[in-house]
Amino acid sequence: MPRVKVSVIVPVYNTGKYVDECAPSLLGQSLPADEYEVIYVDDGSTDDTLARLEKLAAGHRHVQVHTQPNSGWPGGPRNRGMRHAKGEYVQFVDHDDMLGPEALERLYDHATRNRADVVIGKMSSTMVRPRRLFRHTLDSCTIENEELMQSMSPHKMFRRAFVEEHGLLFPEGPWIMEDLAFVTAAYLKAERISVLADYPCYYWMKRDDGGNNTRHRFNPRHGFWPNLRTVIGQIKGGTEPSDDVDGLQNRLLHRLYHVEVLSRAREPEILREDPAEQRRRFETAREVALEEFPAAVRRGLPAVSGLRAELLEGGDFDGASAFAEHIRAVNVRSELGTPHWQDGRLVADLTVELLRGDSEPVVLTERDGTWWLDPELLTGVPGAEDGWEVRDPFRMAYAEIVVKDRDREDWWYPEGDLEVRLRPLGDGRSGLSASGRLHLDPQRLAGGQPVGRGVYDVWAFVNLLGVDRMVRVIGQGAPGAPAAGPALVGGRLALPYRTAGVGQLTLDVDQRLRRLGPDTADAAAANSARGERTLPLPYVAAGPGTPASVKVTVSGLKTTAEVAPDADGPTALLRLPARLKLPDGRHPVTLPKADAPVAYAVIRGGALLRLEGPAYEAGAGRRILDAVADNRQVRRVRRRLPGRPG
Repeated sequence: MPRVKVSVIVPVYNTGKYVDECAPSLLGQSLPADEYEVIYVDDGSTDDTLARLEKLAAGHRHVQVHTQPNSGWPGGPRNRGMRHAKGEYVQFVDHDDMLGPEALERLYDHATRNRADVVIGKMSSTMVRPRRLFRHTLDSCTIENEELMQSMSPHKMFRRAFVEEHGLLFPEGPWIMEDLAFVTAAYLKAERISVLADYPCYYWMKRDDGGNNTRHRFNPRHGFWPNLRTVIGQIKGGTEPSDDVDGLQNRLLHRLYHVEVLSRAREPEILREDPAEQRRRFETAREVALEEFPAAVRRGLPAVSGLRAELLEGGDFDGASAFAEHIRAVNVRSELGTPHWQDGRLVADLTVELLRGDSEPVVLTERDGTWWLDPELLTGVPGAEDGWEVRDPFRMAYAEIVVKDRDREDWWYPEGDLEVRLRPLGDGRSGLSASGRLHLDPQRLAGGQPVGRGVYDVWAFVNLLGVDRMVRVIGQGAPGAPAAGPALVGGRLALPYRTAGVGQLTLDVDQRLRRLGPDTADAAAANSARGERTLPLPYVAAGPGTPASVKVTVSGLKTTAEVAPDADGPTALLRLPARLKLPDGRHPVTLPKADAPVAYAVIRGGALLRLEGPAYEAGAGRRILDAVADNRQVRRVRRRLPGRPG
């Protein structure tokens, strides 16, 4: 009997219909059913959840269901699931999430190949922004890679013997941040951690009833602050203290300080919540900051975060609120050069920069060799009247291009880096911006593999001075219009365009929403070429690969044509069927949603004689020959004409 490779553990409580939505992704794995098991642990549900689970188990031998009295949180059910697990690895899944069809097989193979204690699979989510951790697949790393702290949810694969050896358990009962406690302990103990970034393994999606919204995570009544102190203690107990801002302990604590503590002093929370309630949170966060975090953690923060920390630890709630108002208004401007195709990739220069609420760049001013934060951001902030020093403008600064698969909610990282730099603006002022070149390759975008048929929106993420923003990459030109000519790449048509409304750069692959037609009409109208059964399409960049099918209309007759790579140049060839049921003559060929012909088909006896560009003008002698084209002697003479393709 095959050994169980993976045990999937799913805690459930009053899940209802979400059981049926999640289950197909667990039962439809590429890993054979006798090589993994699905363990549901019901935490005392009071609705029909248990009945749904028992129906699943009755129809699938590798599904088991366990029940327990309600504990109030998923930690207990997960621990119980681990006690029943037989797999070499355990994978935690929440009842309202989904796995990619090949997730278990790929994660297990990656784990065993690298002898990993923990494997972090690429997550796709509608609730959090894309994580830099998933830019590249990593065979092996340790907690020294602090980017691991970007992924603290339990939705990972853990080697069961490793978990048992170190006695790793989730805190039980109503214990907020039970996932942080378990994952932090695992990271600190693991000798080898692997990251699988080239395949979307886990889909963490917002429920339509808001039941898994992360806004509900913060709840002081469930021990938020004591639990946070526990996790801080884990990090301190597993690492050495240091006065160096880049010491391991300080780098790991940065995540907890920034996300769990400093959130109480920044937008949107400090501006959204009831002021009386938020003041209480603010004061408690201040106590935790002063008592639990070394001074080096705050010293290592970028400029904006550093001022927030100063206001928090100084107890200045009003100052923190005023500063949050200024920062909330900060947005990002993207400047995109003219996109064009180069070697099968859509290429364009890109620059992004921070803007204040008045649409002017966020600036740094230089005085006596020292940089100071934009004074417009400090207006009305008590204690900052004399300015705020920016020790290192590039501290933790980065920017990157990300592409969203609109249909599947997957995020991918194209080739091309954005370099952060200071841009002189005159009068001792400089703006912090990031610039570089976008390389969008449909054949390699999905983790080095071709993307599927779909629509791909281009975004940029920036983190400058401690201000992070996602921004749509917008180019010049009319919204809804083509951003560049279409390309035939790898046998698929890629159509770059600007979305209606905002004009975001977007790539349609395999005509998911766009159609080859309007994108080629202007260029095709000027085409004066003449071919046999093929005709070059101007401005259609061709890459290696097989032809792509397109719908065309020839004088009212709808048929399927091909767009094929031209072996002699960076264009594509339009190829029509050899026979068409049309009368003799010259017939316009149009593409979908395009009025102007892309070509003319010359038909004789139901056969395609040749294709001509709209601007092609045949000489009088050739028109006579066409009229008698069915004469054998004429055809022999015609083949000898100058310019006739051999």
